[in-house]
Amino acid sequence: MSLIKELYAYRELLKSNIKKEIRGKYKGSFLGVLWSFINPLLSVLVYAIVFPYLMRGTVDNYLVYLITGVIPWTFFTTVMSQGMASIKVNAGIIKKVYFPREILPLSVVSAGIINFFISCVIILVFCAIFAVGFSWHLLLLPIAALLQFLICLGLTLAFSAINIYIKDMEYIINFVINMLFYGTPILYELSGFSTQVPAFLLWLVKINPFTHLMQIYRDIFMYHQLTDIWSWAYVALIALVCLVLGLFIFKKLEKGFAEEV
Repeated sequence: MSLIKELYAYRELLKSNIKKEIRGKYKGSFLGVLWSFINPLLSVLVYAIVFPYLMRGTVDNYLVYLITGVIPWTFFTTVMSQGMASIKVNAGIIKKVYFPREILPLSVVSAGIINFFISCVIILVFCAIFAVGFSWHLLLLPIAALLQFLICLGLTLAFSAINIYIKDMEYIINFVINMLFYGTPILYELSGFSTQVPAFLLWLVKINPFTHLMQIYRDIFMYHQLTDIWSWAYVALIALVCLVLGLFIFKKLEKGFAEEV
């Protein structure tokens, strides 16, 4: 509760930091915020060149399937890479001025979710082009995005703090994220691989919270159905655990930030 009060007291700083994260990301770029659309489209283009041939016959509307996975994943990877470095890159301010240090990773994740909602326009355009259509399930999008926001916030709080003390943490986490990409049904459909992979690997993919998140997003945009309540509950539980652990680790380590950065 005290943290919420403190963040509210420094709300103007939080707002300005979020604006800085959004504007600064593409500062000096000719296309500016349009890169929020272009980056995921380029990623989809690369995957779409090869994977439709590998996935032929297993997934209908594969391009829509692909983009509904790539855009949420881009949100995750972007905020993780920028959020982990948020304490380091603001070392000068941390040494001079007091403010709630949580504002730094929070600003990155908040800017990330704004860019995510902007990028969701691309998904809607693809749904229209490929006649997938729209339904009332789009009303569930803010809830799904909020759960992903909380997961990202918890992870960035924890790893941005640990990164100050363990200098290699950033590289380790980036490697894990790259591995996690292939352990998440973004490019493939899980049911198509269930008989081709070892049971242990299949179990790892199934307990991956992003597996459930991807299904939720695809049910919202593509399949127009309610995802199993247990998937929602599982993702919500992971989000709560990540947030609580992230805040705990951050609070434990933030006392030494000024000396270590």
